[in-house]
Amino acid sequence: MKQFVCILLLLSIPFSCESRFVVEKNSLSVTSPDSIKGAHDCAIGNFGIPQYGGSMAGTVVYPKENQKSCKEFSDFSISFKSQPGALPTFLLVDRGDCFFALKVWNAQKAGASAVLVADNVDEPLITMDTPEEDVSSAKYIENITIPSALVTKGFGEKLKKAISGGDMVNLNLDWREAVPHPDARVEYELWTNSNDECGVKCDMLMEFVKDFKGAAQILEKGGYTLFRPHYITWYCPHAFTLSRQCKSQCINKGRYCAPDPEQDFSSGYDGKDVVVENLRQLCVFKVANETGKPWVWWDYVTDFQIRCPMKDKKYNKECADSVIKSLGIDSRKLDKCMGDPNADSDNPVLKEEQDAQVGKGSRGDVTILPTLVVNNRQYRGKLEKGAVLKALCSGFEETTEPAICLSTEMESNECLDNNGGCWQDKSANITACKDTFRGRVCECPRVDGVQFKGDGYSHCEPSGPGRCTINNGGCWHEERDGHAFSACVDKDNVKCECPPGFKGDGFKKCEDINECKEKKACQCPECSCKNTWGSYECSCSGDLLYMRDHDTCISKTGSQVRSAWAAVWLIMLSLVLAAGGAYLVYKYRLRQYMDSEIRAIMAQYMPLDSQPEVPNHVNDERA
Repeated sequence: MKQFVCILLLLSIPFSCESRFVVEKNSLSVTSPDSIKGAHDCAIGNFGIPQYGGSMAGTVVYPKENQKSCKEFSDFSISFKSQPGALPTFLLVDRGDCFFALKVWNAQKAGASAVLVADNVDEPLITMDTPEEDVSSAKYIENITIPSALVTKGFGEKLKKAISGGDMVNLNLDWREAVPHPDARVEYELWTNSNDECGVKCDMLMEFVKDFKGAAQILEKGGYTLFRPHYITWYCPHAFTLSRQCKSQCINKGRYCAPDPEQDFSSGYDGKDVVVENLRQLCVFKVANETGKPWVWWDYVTDFQIRCPMKDKKYNKECADSVIKSLGIDSRKLDKCMGDPNADSDNPVLKEEQDAQVGKGSRGDVTILPTLVVNNRQYRGKLEKGAVLKALCSGFEETTEPAICLSTEMESNECLDNNGGCWQDKSANITACKDTFRGRVCECPRVDGVQFKGDGYSHCEPSGPGRCTINNGGCWHEERDGHAFSACVDKDNVKCECPPGFKGDGFKKCEDINECKEKKACQCPECSCKNTWGSYECSCSGDLLYMRDHDTCISKTGSQVRSAWAAVWLIMLSLVLAAGGAYLVYKYRLRQYMDSEIRAIMAQYMPLDSQPEVPNHVNDERA
């Protein structure tokens, strides 16, 4: 098993450390000139703010002076600030002589929008990291806001050759696929440390946790994200477990170690104090997660930072217990989770953390603190609330992003500009444009349970049951004199059809049919026709009554006589039916009565087999 035994650096013991480091990349596409047109890989710098989920187009410039960007360009009276209407400037600089971060900082101050660093040796791409912590570098690292990337030596030479030949080199930096976005939930983890005296990086980490707490809890409570904290530990080689250094920096007999906070074994806190607090914070998350409230971890960590700092000599169990009590965390479950740090055995929680440090799949080994992993891909860039939130938002499947990702602070709503070039029905206020974190998508919508179908760009129409409730299904409709007519019909394979009394295409036009003029009604000699909108009225002259079904006129008197005779026949028929029914009832009851009388008479003279034989006393007397 691979392990990170970097603690041995502090012990002055020779060692070798093997790990698998994965370089996170984004896509770089040259759009002109044609001689170098195409896609290339570049390694994302581990500082500044990469535009996760987005892309940036610009023009590449290679300076004639200060080509390594180790000095301020103002010393050479050079500015790379883009003119109004021009593409942003991507500054190409050479590797060497100074820190990567310093090159980018000098370019940013000169007005560059992004920096490409050309490697000076033929080798696979590496990640440009921040320099070792010192006061001078800390001042500019935290202020770097532009993205940067490392390109290979060969590609860098091609760029320089094209620029020196007078070609305008345009390219796109694309971070849209830098983070996988398979579904509607983002899984991310933060490799952190409870040590608050480890320098600039620790200060930046503590500040990030406090700033990001609110957004993290909103996402977690809404079910949009699945978060898990991690803590790096190392082990002490067996041959040195009894040494003073290992005893002061490790717990569980050298199995789990952390560097001395002050890098001074003789004073202050020991590394084992950090390991114990790291373990406590892991168990806080575990216990809170079991109660369905994993976001309580953010509350504990931020409160512990504020109330129990090392500089105030409060980095201890007593202060931690007070924070735990205030948050209502079950201390008994917490103690059980932590176990005995003096035991000569594995701690299940810390053992799991050591195993998790080893990279799996597309994720490399975790060797840098802090490290953020989003959807199993290591984040590169400044650990800052806005930048990290962009990375998380880029990990959602398009159209599934939570509202926090679509705020004006996070992205621009492309649907507000000419509806994003998508289909829309202004009269019904329906659009196919959907704003996402990566941009807009044109997708026919679903409105009030009715699905629209089409390409989303030039055409969308309602389909299925209920389609006529949405703007009349896109069909003709008109209302006049209190009567409304629509050409929309809920039939299979039928979209729009003019209603009876109208003719037309059903979509844009349906005209009233003049039944009187076209002789489609009221054709009897006595009939007179009057056309109305969508229908007609027919009347008869004199004392006649119009019958619409037969399109004829009949006498009202004759009609009344026929009605009277019909009533008479109806009454007679009713009487006959009543008499017949009474006869049947009478016959049935009479027959039933006669049957019962006959059975009674026969029972007196002819006893049934079921009756016992009656003794004959007459014969007994004669005997």
